Amino acid sequence: MAASRTRHLCSLAAALALAVAGSATAASPASAAPEGLREVLFVGNNWDGTADVIRSSGDFARIGRIDVVPDKAARMAEINADPIKWIYFQAIRNSVGEGHDQFTDDMYSTPDGRSVVVSRPSFADVVSLDLASGKVNWRFPVAGYRADHMAVSPDGTRVAVSASTANTVHVLDIGTGRQLGSFATGDKPHENIFTADGRYIWNMSIGDVNTALDDPGWDWTKGDRHITVVDATTYKQVKVIDMRQRLDAFGLRNYSDAVRPAVFSPDESKLYFQVSFFNGFLEYDVATDKITRMKTLPKNPATSEDRTTWVNDSRHHGISMNPAGTKLCVAGTMDDYATVVDRATLQEGPQVTASKPYWATVSGDGKDCIVSESGADQVTAIDFATGRKVTSVPVGDHPQRVRLGHVQADWSAPEGS
Repeated sequence: MAASRTRHLCSLAAALALAVAGSATAASPASAAPEGLREVLFVGNNWDGTADVIRSSGDFARIGRIDVVPDKAARMAEINADPIKWIYFQAIRNSVGEGHDQFTDDMYSTPDGRSVVVSRPSFADVVSLDLASGKVNWRFPVAGYRADHMAVSPDGTRVAVSASTANTVHVLDIGTGRQLGSFATGDKPHENIFTADGRYIWNMSIGDVNTALDDPGWDWTKGDRHITVVDATTYKQVKVIDMRQRLDAFGLRNYSDAVRPAVFSPDESKLYFQVSFFNGFLEYDVATDKITRMKTLPKNPATSEDRTTWVNDSRHHGISMNPAGTKLCVAGTMDDYATVVDRATLQEGPQVTASKPYWATVSGDGKDCIVSESGADQVTAIDFATGRKVTSVPVGDHPQRVRLGHVQADWSAPEGS
């Protein structure tokens, strides 16, 4: 019986690896926007409750700003009328919010460029906002009391959102907000990634990042953290990847198994990911189900070694890859820099000074890494080829997620935004 079960699990892992790797094609720079649309970057200003819309390449100039909490009065009335919701609202403000409300976490535009869908942690919901009028199209309250990271399907029709206090991911129709399905995760689901063919969703749970039990000896208190892989049609679990076992096998017993931001290689054979408390990243081979390499990046001598001072257990938080798959861009959050790393050699380039960089993504033309500097209220572009800073653009208060999307070609921000 045990041998049969082992053969079944190995076959399942192999099938998943082949399906993931075989379905993907090498990434290439973004093509021209569909007719009538304009490609942009949406920058979520978490504490502001706004999203800036900037050019997706070139000078990255801001072309507008969106109010993502136009219904704030109604939502606050609901929270103030419910003692449990009020407690969680205050807890978010005083823990992960660092004394601020979290109004803008993640966002994606709809395929027609007429709306943007936003997850709002403090309001525990996802809303669709009409980009012309600024009004709410639909609202989906998530299970529990906090919404977190999202992912959009390759065809742009579905959005997956983590309900972090309910250990659940909801998958919604991006046009209507109707729930298409949901699935259970580990403790505190965080990052979500659709595979390139849209067949699978990978979810990373990070556990409790707000306790002061940050010494490696107390890591077990952080909760059940693992990667959950589900079928993106049935939302049934396909595989669970417990990085604790893989880290131990690689000789990293004192490293956290809380997988933070992650990015696949273009063929999706490798996953590069960050973990709590670590100044660097690891490489995971999908087919062999093993960690194959790690990269330790420099520490900033000015950064305290007191782990309890690191925001939400982060040391480095934000990783992206250029379309060719040759360079990685890493946000060294608590070390106040970003750097481009050669994927083949794992040699890092220059350290680009940045104030609490919290996310990294890729420009529309694929040439630059875009880092959100949450401590300086700006986004900074770094050339993948040289590793040097290109420009910085001012945005709103505490920018975090930055996502490529589209607006109508003649779009301008609604009055009052």
